[in-house]
Amino acid sequence: MPLALDHLRRYAVARSLFKPTTLPRAVERLGFVQADPIRAPARAQDLTLRHRVAGYRAGDLERRYPRLPLEEDFFVNYGFVPRPLHRLMHPRTPRIAWSKAQWKRARAVLAFVAERGEAHPREVDAHFGHGKATNWFGGSSNASTQLLDGMHYRGLLRVARREGGTRVYAPRVADDVPADEATAHARMDALVDVVVRKYAPLPASTLAQLVGHLRGGAPQWGALRAAALARAKRRLGHARVDGVDWYWPEEENPASARWRPNETVRLLAPFDPVAWDRRRFEAFWGWAYRFEAYTPAPKRKLGYYALPLLWRDRVIGWANLSAAGGRLACDFGYVAGRPPRDADFDRELEAELARMRGFLGLDG
Repeated sequence: MPLALDHLRRYAVARSLFKPTTLPRAVERLGFVQADPIRAPARAQDLTLRHRVAGYRAGDLERRYPRLPLEEDFFVNYGFVPRPLHRLMHPRTPRIAWSKAQWKRARAVLAFVAERGEAHPREVDAHFGHGKATNWFGGSSNASTQLLDGMHYRGLLRVARREGGTRVYAPRVADDVPADEATAHARMDALVDVVVRKYAPLPASTLAQLVGHLRGGAPQWGALRAAALARAKRRLGHARVDGVDWYWPEEENPASARWRPNETVRLLAPFDPVAWDRRRFEAFWGWAYRFEAYTPAPKRKLGYYALPLLWRDRVIGWANLSAAGGRLACDFGYVAGRPPRDADFDRELEAELARMRGFLGLDG
């Protein structure tokens, strides 16, 4: 049977929304969990994990993080990665070099943090008084905060935990050895495989985009990305469907009957792997989903933080949720202009809202 778009859609949904497991195993299987600070009604990382971790509650990742084999780090975006993936990207050489003065400040801060074991940015700022500096979007922020961010990115510090959402830093134990050319190629291939396993099946354009995004996690190997992409296309499973080249892990078969989405309703995070690729989204479901949190309110079409509404293997609409006074408020929109006239859908939607209330701690 020729591979069709229906096969790819069912495969995408079923392989990503795997049977709920433990938190460490879910992050390991995902390979990377994108983080976002907006809470509407919960942060993106929590909304992503609630479908894949048994009994997950909002904030569990942050609460348990200090005891888990995870790191906050930059991969294709900022988020949470298993330590083996974290080590693959280090020692990291940023594209923008620091001056001698910046390195001198960094070494002083590193000694300060090492003496204490861990440090909050306000402690660093109070001790050193670095003042203000222009940030990347042209505004002003604490120079100490920018320095700590840079030290974290360079692998001098790690995030030990969060306090009220703010990163608390500790010295990072550097166990990385600079890679020779052969090792660097192998590491790039491993990074590409993480991308593919999280977002498969991938249109060729998205695969190229994500390999390009690896310049954030491994800028030191920027010149190796094109060759890594070419090698990936040769070894991955692939097919041309409706004029588009698609790629997936070589050992998997998207047409297999094993890929059967559940008969459930799910409210997905805007950055959930099922919805992340907007090109794939439109190919699978025939409409354009947009993340509008940073769109001026009068120009929004879906809402501030619209969650894609998945029914079986179809995204049929969206929902904006808020929690206040111990209650969950819901505002739904549907591509067809109305919800399905289906008793099964009504039952499954109510079950999903019940799961959401439990996840948010609104179930008493």
